[in-house]
Amino acid sequence: MVTVVGGVNIDISAALASAFVHGDSIPGHVAMGYGGVARNMAHNLLLLGHTVRLVTLFGGDAFGTMCRQECLRLGMDLSLAESREDLRNGLYMCVNDQSGDMIVAVADTDIIEQLSPEFLAARIDALNASAAVVADANLSTAALAYLMDHCRVPLMVDAVSTAKAARVVAALDEKPTRHLHMLKLNRIEALSATATSSVEQAAQSLLARGVGQVCVTLGAGGVLCCDERHMVYYPSQPVDVVNTTGAGDAFLAAVAHAQLAGVSFPQLAIYAQRVARATLAVEQSVNPEIMNISFT
Repeated sequence: MVTVVGGVNIDISAALASAFVHGDSIPGHVAMGYGGVARNMAHNLLLLGHTVRLVTLFGGDAFGTMCRQECLRLGMDLSLAESREDLRNGLYMCVNDQSGDMIVAVADTDIIEQLSPEFLAARIDALNASAAVVADANLSTAALAYLMDHCRVPLMVDAVSTAKAARVVAALDEKPTRHLHMLKLNRIEALSATATSSVEQAAQSLLARGVGQVCVTLGAGGVLCCDERHMVYYPSQPVDVVNTTGAGDAFLAAVAHAQLAGVSFPQLAIYAQRVARATLAVEQSVNPEIMNISFT
C-alpha cells in the first residue's frame, strides 16, 4: 500500500500546429483528460503494481464527479478522500508548442489548500500503515509540515512548481529538526527555492535543511541525484517529445516504486528516467506501457 496525498485535476492541453504568436488565435489540437500531480503519481503507482490509497478533495462540480468516477474506475482506494459541494474541482490548462514543450500553463488548484493539518491528522494512522507516503507540494506549508512531523514511513514529495517548492523549504526552515525522505524538483524549482546559482549548490542546501535524498531533473541535461554520500549525474536519452505534462509525476512514482522494490539510491533514477521518457512520448499524462519497463 502506498498512500498519495494531493491534487486531482481535469487537464486541458493545447498543442499548437504552427508557431506561437502572442495575442493571436493559432490552429492546434485541444485535448481533455485526468490529471493533478498526486492523481498522476497514484495512477502510475497502480500501473506499477501497488495498491494505492489517494487522500484528496474532489469539487462539487461536474469536473469533481468525473474525476472521482475515473479514480474509482482505475482502482484507487478513496476511503480517505472527500467530496466538497462548496468547492470547485482542480483544473489545469497548458499550451504546448510544436515540439511538445510547454509555453504556459495555468493551475487552478485552490481546493487543495483545504487539505489542512486537521484533515490529515484524522487520517495519520492510515498513512503510517502504508509502505510510503507520496505527496505533492500543492499542499499548504502547514500541511507539508504536518506530514514531515508525523509520517513515520518514508515521505516523498514532488515540488510541482517554483511557487510550490518554496512551501517545502519554508516547512523545513520552520523547524531545523524536520526531515523529508525524498524531494524531487526540476532545475528552476531547485534554484528558486534555495536562492542558489547551481543545481549542485541547491541540492547541498536542501540536504542541509533535512532532505535525505534529492533528485533534480534537468530536462535534456538528465538528472542530478544527491544524498549525504552521493552526488551523481545521469544523462538523458533522446526522446521524441509529444507532451511534457506528467513526466515529472511519473519520475517520482517510479522512484518510489524502485525504492520500495529495493533498488538502491541513486541508481533507481536510471529506471525513473526510463519511465519519465515513456511518458513524454505519449499525449496523455500517464503512459499505460510503463508497467513493461524493467529495472535493468
